Amino acid sequence: MAVCIVAAVFFADALPATAQKRLPDNRAQVELSYAPLVRKAAPAVVNIYTRKVVRTRQVSPLFNDPFFRRFFGDDFGFGLTPQRKRIQNSLGSGVIVGADGVVVTNHHVIEGADEITVVLSDRREFDADIVGADERTDLAVLRINTNGKPLPHLELMDSDLLEVGDIVLAIGNPFGVGQTVTSGIVSALARTQVGIADLNFFIQTDAAINPGNSGGALVGMNGKLAGVNTAIFSKSGGSQGIGFAVPANMVRTVIDGLLSGGGNLVRPWFGASGQEVNADIAASLGLDRPGGVLVNKVYAKGPAMKSGLKPGDVILSINDIPVSDPNALKYRIATLSIGKKAYLSVLRKGRTRRLALPLSAPPEDPPREITELSGKHPLSGATVVNMSPALSVELGLKGFIPGVFIMEVRRGSPASRFRFRPGDKVLEINGREIGTVKDLKRRLSRKRDKWDVTINRGGEVLSLNVGR
Repeated sequence: MAVCIVAAVFFADALPATAQKRLPDNRAQVELSYAPLVRKAAPAVVNIYTRKVVRTRQVSPLFNDPFFRRFFGDDFGFGLTPQRKRIQNSLGSGVIVGADGVVVTNHHVIEGADEITVVLSDRREFDADIVGADERTDLAVLRINTNGKPLPHLELMDSDLLEVGDIVLAIGNPFGVGQTVTSGIVSALARTQVGIADLNFFIQTDAAINPGNSGGALVGMNGKLAGVNTAIFSKSGGSQGIGFAVPANMVRTVIDGLLSGGGNLVRPWFGASGQEVNADIAASLGLDRPGGVLVNKVYAKGPAMKSGLKPGDVILSINDIPVSDPNALKYRIATLSIGKKAYLSVLRKGRTRRLALPLSAPPEDPPREITELSGKHPLSGATVVNMSPALSVELGLKGFIPGVFIMEVRRGSPASRFRFRPGDKVLEINGREIGTVKDLKRRLSRKRDKWDVTINRGGEVLSLNVGR
């Protein structure tokens, strides 16, 4: 034993001074705590309780019998039974981001709510109004009346400064047990293949996130909001160490857009579409590794065309931030402000170019011209519309496809009997191409004994032949 002690002392003396200092000299050095950070951040994290009136009907099993439905219709029995009301309660979390009572949470926490109550950590309760919501990011902004009294709130950090391995805290109300703090690290950044929301670009963390944490805070070690906890990957319903948060930079964009736009959020329109550069494409282009977005379509008169972008270009970065795939590019553009410019680094024929992209709102061109068709033709009863970039974004469509689309089909109408569906694009009427609602109305106004209607349904071209 003595030999071991002497050897240990000898080797300790032989270590560099910096290595020796890694050992704590006193108990205070090992009593590290997140308590000061929690005391600062926790008062800004709130519980959100919602109430929704759900109306149901007590229907006899007889009314579900296919035999009766065949003769009396799908609504058989529903006019004979009274509605019953019940109150549906749910809970979630939120973060105060403004001393004047601005609160951010998840859209799914407050969706459809008739009443929203925000409860602070000191048990004060406030009724909340919805400023606006953004389904594409699953975020919503609320406002509570503080009667002029400032509230504790969290500042938003620059989430692009986060690195994998950074320590973070998750604060929320899991399972309704009350405010809870869990710790972990940033497990990954820029998760774009999660499929939770339209704008997929998430911070992944192993800090325990459970049901009820939705809308709560992911806090960095600087005491600022790094992200809003949104979802977990779980087979059991509980935390399995894989949670996702919307980055603070996107949260900031949604808050600013909804507050300044009166509840309406308008994002810049790119005006182009592309695909991920995989290993095969990278090899064919002479790239040393996969990454970036290969542009395959540029829309006329759009911002991308104005910047000089062309099909075949590979977008490598935007504002000097690398983009790995189309979702990453979409996220980066969505966090920018209309009226400014962004700078694209693109690869074209082996050379790198820098293009200035004007950031503008999606145009309403052509005008929608929403029209319910009537008359003696197969499309009677269908409501059609001109697709524009603005409408495409409003409907949350992936990419912009110009043309005339069916939005609704009135029940029992000829269009319904011929099985036209919302989302169908009308391509041709009797062999004549249809470009606008005006074209379609003109073609349908002519009396005919025979109709040939060609549509595109989910990429598949279908034809309907009616008449003699």
